[in-house]
Amino acid sequence: MSVRILAHFVPGDRVLEFLAPQADWLDIRYCAEDDDATFYRELPDAEVIWHVLRPISGDDLAKAPRLRLVHKMGAGVNTVDVDVATARGIAVANMPGANAASVAEGTLLLILAALRRLPELDRATRANAGWPSDPTLGETVRDVGSCTVGLIGYGNIAKRVERIVETMGGDVIHTSTRDDGHPGWRSLHDLLSASDIVSLHLPLTEHTAGLLDRDALSRMKRGAVLVNTARGPIIDEDALVDALRSGHLAAAGLDVFAVEPVPTGNPLLGLDNVVLTPHVSWYTADTMRRYLELAVDNCARLRDGQDLANLVNQVPG
Repeated sequence: MSVRILAHFVPGDRVLEFLAPQADWLDIRYCAEDDDATFYRELPDAEVIWHVLRPISGDDLAKAPRLRLVHKMGAGVNTVDVDVATARGIAVANMPGANAASVAEGTLLLILAALRRLPELDRATRANAGWPSDPTLGETVRDVGSCTVGLIGYGNIAKRVERIVETMGGDVIHTSTRDDGHPGWRSLHDLLSASDIVSLHLPLTEHTAGLLDRDALSRMKRGAVLVNTARGPIIDEDALVDALRSGHLAAAGLDVFAVEPVPTGNPLLGLDNVVLTPHVSWYTADTMRRYLELAVDNCARLRDGQDLANLVNQVPG
């Protein structure tokens, strides 16, 4: 018995090599995330969608009469209309922790690049303008080990970031929805005012959208650095632009944005004190291997009538 899958990404050679041994029962059709023509052509026959980032709406789900599972390649399911999926009897599953190592390292990449003014120094070196050194480096660039790093959210990724920062000598505090009993917990208000670096590690929900608004950003230390590898709408981007332009914040490192792909007119693109990556902090060969292992396992469970792993909704069995 085969399982028809719509994989909403373009595979590389390693992905194809990994999946080749399952070709006798996995019928996979690949579709780039920006290729709606292929997506809607393949959608009616799909039993499973391997979903990355392009939103899956309720209207999309209505066009998929054979669909049994939307499997998020990652943790956040805010890009899936879970309520409609549940009403239509479609299971939604995710992969908690599978990308934690990669996102944690991506977070440190952005922290260091922003803290050490890497893009600016790269441009200066390429333009043969790096010598003599900019004297402000000794007044603005800092070591992570001399900083207090505040983590907003305290799940798998944040805890990995905490271990890395502490190994580098930095102090780490964190906040979550309530005092979780762990050392270093602070209220959001206290964390923002105490941190040299603030990093976001929480899902996008109705409660977290706009969490870092103009008032919250004003509570951060002057000269602090803000890093976001979680979800863009958690930050008020207009307020962030103003804080960066005014110098209240020294820099930001952003992997996620309010609108993705980032529109060409987004003012963040024109700021020299912002380090940008296109929502790829999770995207490594190691994470893809873990994703595929979990995705194949759940498809085998679906084929064999077994309980699915990591469901985020409840549908009739």
